[in-house]
Amino acid sequence: MQSTIQSSSKALHESVLDLIGNTPLVDVSNLSPKPGVRLLAKLENQNPFGSVKDRIALSMIDQAIKEGALVPGQRIMEPSSGNTGIALAAIAAIKGNPITILMPDSVSIERRQMLEVFGAEIILTPGGEGSNGAVKRAEAMALEHPEWCFMHQYQNDANPRAHYEGTGPEIWRDCPEITHFVAGLGTSGTLMGVGRYLKEQNSNIQIIAVEPPLGERVEGLRNLDDGYIPPIFENWHGIDVLDRKRVVRPRESIEMTRRMVRECGIFGGISAGASLAGALKVASEIEEGTIVFIICDGGWKYLSTGAYTDDLDAAEASAEKIIYF
Repeated sequence: MQSTIQSSSKALHESVLDLIGNTPLVDVSNLSPKPGVRLLAKLENQNPFGSVKDRIALSMIDQAIKEGALVPGQRIMEPSSGNTGIALAAIAAIKGNPITILMPDSVSIERRQMLEVFGAEIILTPGGEGSNGAVKRAEAMALEHPEWCFMHQYQNDANPRAHYEGTGPEIWRDCPEITHFVAGLGTSGTLMGVGRYLKEQNSNIQIIAVEPPLGERVEGLRNLDDGYIPPIFENWHGIDVLDRKRVVRPRESIEMTRRMVRECGIFGGISAGASLAGALKVASEIEEGTIVFIICDGGWKYLSTGAYTDDLDAAEASAEKIIYF
């Protein structure tokens, strides 16, 4: 498993895996609605495989190797329509493990292409079933193939632990004045790991989850009322860690994603826009404070969707059809 935090000043690294973590914080307070409220974006798109999921992929693989659950040449299997699958595929290639990724057939084409670049076998599941359908199919395949290593990011403790030992300490190191942390609710690993760590440093720090309205899609996020609560959320006592949730609609996410590009030069994915929208809702409710939010990944994986260039109505309609996470 990745060590707590490492120095980012080293110029020569033994492996690209050493570049995972220690992502920068960037001040984007020009977006804040209140002069007394600072907004800081943590650029997880700076990880070598392009997203915050690089952290958990390395953590899960390293932990499986340590426990003897993964050996050289053994196949890895995981449901993922995007970032986790890409990171797992890249790391698996480096370590010499074949990998199978199950994903809905409605994901953006760039996601499939990146998995192919890193040599992953792709099994498509019905897009109408969303990510929950891919998870159920993967669980069934894990029973059919006990010889495979099923990472299961939704219940793997190495997921939130990567953030408890890495992302959280980095934020505290770089911004001990933080008053609020905002992140999207997907597997819940980022919120659980970072949230628990920050609460241990200062119990007054507020942890806020961003989720879409029930029945609507926002890239990378889920609503806990949609029929599936990640075991990680329950195992890490999510109800106690979270202070509140903020609902962000698909149109808001796209608008804020575009705003970050125009006003800050940050080319983030759509879930980054959702996190910004959530952070702005929090900022509007307070008079002073420092809000840190997560830029989960870069926008290059979403160019084919028109999210950055199409008419806003068309982009919103596309977001309802395409699964990005």
